[in-house]
Amino acid sequence: MEILLAPPIAFLIYLVLVGILSRFGKSLAPNAPDSPLKRSTYGSGEEAAQHLAAPGYKPFFRVALFFAVLHLGVLVLGSGSLTGIEGVYLAGLGAALLALILG
Repeated sequence: MEILLAPPIAFLIYLVLVGILSRFGKSLAPNAPDSPLKRSTYGSGEEAAQHLAAPGYKPFFRVALFFAVLHLGVLVLGSGSLTGIEGVYLAGLGAALLALILG
């Protein structure tokens, strides 16, 4: 039974289960005539915005860097004991996060 836990075998089992569930779901769906509205994406009944919500990746990278610094800092702090040098590290981590927040 341990062979079922091997990643390739488990992937194939899940692939078969997904195929079965997908075909079962298609059999439950009602048949509707084909139309352009059926193939379009749902936009909650509103017109799509013509401008970008964020003009680039800069806001994303700022948030990603914030969480990377935060998580890695906590990982380093959690792997040691609370000493004086870790207090300095914690102050530096706080300064880096403050700089990222204030931009």
